[in-house]
Amino acid sequence: MSVRMTAAGKFGWITDRRGYRYEGRHPRGTAWPDIPESLLTIWKAIAPDARTPECALINFYGEGARMGLHQDKDEADFGQPVVSVSLGDEGLFRIGGVERGGKTTSQWLRSGDVLLLSGAARLAHHGVDKIRFGSSTLLPGGGRINVTMRVVR
Repeated sequence: MSVRMTAAGKFGWITDRRGYRYEGRHPRGTAWPDIPESLLTIWKAIAPDARTPECALINFYGEGARMGLHQDKDEADFGQPVVSVSLGDEGLFRIGGVERGGKTTSQWLRSGDVLLLSGAARLAHHGVDKIRFGSSTLLPGGGRINVTMRVVR
């Protein structure tokens, strides 16, 4: 993983000597900011029957950044979806199956694309192989922001 990360909502994702995990407070001891209403509106439109998201992970991909294949499996209820919003430069998203290995498919995600991982795809391995740096004018200086909302508890 070579992205910069922050969060909004009741929980954020942190890493330290104890490993990766959700925490209710920023490492500086402050509460995470609320998830913006504009993102909650997207969540409600894409996943109307889901509970309200408790976390919005905000990842910034600069030139050369990527995120290897992984599963989103640190949440308590896999019946709740993960909704992802892409902003800025295009990212080559790759998705496979629930088991590691096997066939994967790739798709360029453009600024404004929204992705839903639910049902059988909820635990699919996925990642971002590369960024088409400079493909969007949304962010001065280039880069990609991906906001991934989920229910934690």
